[in-house]
Amino acid sequence: MAKRAAPEVNAGSMADIAFLLLIFFLVTTTIASDTGINRKLPPKLPDDITAPKIKEKNLFNVIVNKDNQLLVEDQNMELKDLRQAAIEFLDNGGGTEANNKCNYCRGKKNPESSDNPSKAVISLQNSRETNYGTYIAIQNELMAAYAFLREREAKRLYGMTYKDILQGLKDAKKDSDEEKDFEEKKDAVKKLFPEKLSEAEAKE
Repeated sequence: MAKRAAPEVNAGSMADIAFLLLIFFLVTTTIASDTGINRKLPPKLPDDITAPKIKEKNLFNVIVNKDNQLLVEDQNMELKDLRQAAIEFLDNGGGTEANNKCNYCRGKKNPESSDNPSKAVISLQNSRETNYGTYIAIQNELMAAYAFLREREAKRLYGMTYKDILQGLKDAKKDSDEEKDFEEKKDAVKKLFPEKLSEAEAKE
């Protein structure tokens, strides 16, 4: 009995189908991109200009050693307590002179702590051997302190959250009155609690 020849499959269009599928997945797939910490380094000061001196009480020192341990204002501190400590420092309002007073601060007004938010500086220094995860967690806690205070002031001034202001600015039409209004609100809140985070050079 003669063998029946196996029918051949026409695979001529398979390459076209595979190509179309490839294009489909490239177009529809969202590729995750790595993002870093949003930081803009200040420009280098000219040689003939000296950096302004900061009063010790207006400086909130955060030091992280190679074992990922925190030293805040010369005191050992757990990471979970850092945010509240930063809030109390920024919101202290201990200034007594007319140009130093903070009328909106709700802190303890400790004369040995920061005068007002515009002069309060958080200084962060870490070891070169500090765990990167710890470094990011500390950054998050410090930024959360600023975010908390800005949220509070946005609600007090405008009856809306700072996040809502930023979202409104994003959604508003360019060059519209609405955009200008949200921009003014954002700047007003940021001026009350300006972000002043100084990162010293890492040590061995």
